[in-house]
Amino acid sequence: MIEITALDSPPSPARTEPSSRPALRVGVVQHRWQPDAAALRAELDDGIARAAGLGAAVVFLPELTLSRYPADTLPENDLDRGDATRPRPSDIAEDLFTGPTFRFAADAARRNGVCVHASLYQKADNPDGADDGLGLNTAILVSPDGELLGRTHKLHIPVTAGYYEDKFFRQGPDTDDAYEIHSPAELGGARLGMPTCWDEWFPELARIYSLGGAELLVYPTAIGSEPDHPDFDTQPLWQQVIVGNGIANGLFMVVPNRHGSEGTLNFYGSSFISDPYGRILAQAPRDESAVLVADLDLDQRRDWLTLFPFLATRRPDTYARLTEPVRPDTPLGVAPYETSAQKATA
Repeated sequence: MIEITALDSPPSPARTEPSSRPALRVGVVQHRWQPDAAALRAELDDGIARAAGLGAAVVFLPELTLSRYPADTLPENDLDRGDATRPRPSDIAEDLFTGPTFRFAADAARRNGVCVHASLYQKADNPDGADDGLGLNTAILVSPDGELLGRTHKLHIPVTAGYYEDKFFRQGPDTDDAYEIHSPAELGGARLGMPTCWDEWFPELARIYSLGGAELLVYPTAIGSEPDHPDFDTQPLWQQVIVGNGIANGLFMVVPNRHGSEGTLNFYGSSFISDPYGRILAQAPRDESAVLVADLDLDQRRDWLTLFPFLATRRPDTYARLTEPVRPDTPLGVAPYETSAQKATA
């Protein structure tokens, strides 16, 4: 496992007053899934220990940390066909507190004296009594004492070939804390949001977190090849979108991805950490396990958004259209309503 570090924050070009906050040192572990559970845990343990040894206060791990990615093919029990004779996708989901992922993260956090962020396929309650066979894709943050500091459920769920996640995961609940920001004392009060993978493509999500005062977003990720388009490398687009959303919202972006082949997919690694100016502070290779450690000067958010006040100059009075749903038969966004100009000429 290689180590890539950026232990001194680059200067803040828009700074007009000194920062009074110490840098937050963060770590990322990029790993590959292995069928040998002991070998998988050993690799993650090694990465967490290396990041902690380099002074990281928190270590971020990829999506579905301990699991093989389950959604590269349709489940044998396709719920849309009403096939109830085979196991349901959520049969492999785990309990939040008693399952292996939380126990692993808590043990690693206590052993290394750091916060550990991980991701799991969580069993979901069925309050209406109807089991839909789905679970939740959940990100968790665990304290150095092994206590849960926060959790967030993945909101946006992909439906494309190789990423049939709608057959495994419910959308995250539509509640007041859907975009909860965590500010643990263990991290000096740093304000972070914990969305997941597909969420990273949505500018609305980054904006909502920024409006809530988030300073960094961590996106545990499992992304790679496109089975229906084997010659299309989406890695540059993926990275550009995340970095661009960070620039537009004054956010540090922390993105741990996995690498290696699993079923129909070849995950392309490339985990990275970027700052509000769009600079890549540290980046992993596409095909190798790695530890990234970087110092984040969190007041760079203040500097950049003071010079370029994107949040203060918004026009929410004109944004009502953003809340209009797109019909399934109009995936390219054909408006299901008339604009005022169209009405005037009708």
